Amino acid sequence: MRPESNRPHPTTEAHAAKSAIAALGFLAEDPERLERFLALSGLGPHNLRKAAAEPSFLAAVLDYVAGDEKLLIAFATREGLRPEAIVRARDALELSLSLTLHES
Repeated sequence: MRPESNRPHPTTEAHAAKSAIAALGFLAEDPERLERFLALSGLGPHNLRKAAAEPSFLAAVLDYVAGDEKLLIAFATREGLRPEAIVRARDALELSLSLTLHES
């Protein structure tokens, strides 16, 4: 567990993606957390890697974490971030995805 800091909020797409990857690792550290995420996402161990390659997946991981206050606080504490930083990271990924879809 890292101590909470006043590190800048990860609002760039690159920082947000890094937070999402860390969140996925956080979920994977606990079989119960990972199992619940997989069940709610409709994914399984057989297609998780493929899903992770999709741009929307990282936003979905952070959305899942941000949607559960206890999980959000635990993850933010582990990363040494404020919970709001995780929410901003999710928002940055969703904005990036939205802009990408509109460009298509």
